[in-house]
Amino acid sequence: MQKPAVTLMVRAARAAGNVLIRHMNRLDALNIVEKGRMDYASEVDEAAEKEIVRELRKAGPDYAFLGEEGGAQGKGRYTWVIDPLDGTSNYLHGIPHFCVSIALVENGEPVHGVIFDPLRNELWTASRGGGATLNDKRIRIGERKDLQGAMLITGFPPRERARVAPHLRCLEALLAEAEDVRRTGSAALDLAYVACGRADAYFEAGVKPWDIAAGVLLVREAGGKVSDFRGRATGPMDGRGTAGRGLIAGNVKIADVLQKRIVETGYAAAFD
Repeated sequence: MQKPAVTLMVRAARAAGNVLIRHMNRLDALNIVEKGRMDYASEVDEAAEKEIVRELRKAGPDYAFLGEEGGAQGKGRYTWVIDPLDGTSNYLHGIPHFCVSIALVENGEPVHGVIFDPLRNELWTASRGGGATLNDKRIRIGERKDLQGAMLITGFPPRERARVAPHLRCLEALLAEAEDVRRTGSAALDLAYVACGRADAYFEAGVKPWDIAAGVLLVREAGGKVSDFRGRATGPMDGRGTAGRGLIAGNVKIADVLQKRIVETGYAAAFD
């Protein structure tokens, strides 16, 4: 049975998903803002986030908010961490791969998470200590033990292009062992796919709490491991941790091997 907080988060995610779907047939008319170099947002992101906040406020006034569009609002032990449209570039180009991501974070750690793909009607949920599900069916992370034949996912975030050379060297080394590397354009869905075994591992630099908070919990509750590029625990996923960070996710064995390759190829050192 879903926790009351998860039920509320699911309702909020579906409401935001409806906003995204309604606007898909008028992409050419959207007002688009460049937040940074090659980093865009649209009026749809803002409208979807407002819908989420409206629903989540029903939980009461004692919750802070951290949204990709609205930033940090309020203070408290608990923070709603929101990405109303993870995969904005995909969405604006008409590529059908994006999602809504919502997490409830307690003192920097996610305790509940929801990721919703409105196009495929796929809903991932997780609660700390309660496991992870995809459309109400329990999920487990993949069992691949090493990089041989692995399907990996990464990303090339605009804010990390200065480190693209070591990233490409890392990819060259990984492709000598792995089956392939995907770059999908949605960190939240990447983590959800790792949690349910569609991909073996994920790594990316420059991700923010709203990109990863729900997905990190999904991976953990599906039996996996997350760390930074040095194998350490990732930092707080609330208003204290808004700087970009490196993240690795997979089952315990492949995550450890991937982390070592990232160090050996010099990619981790690029962030020291």
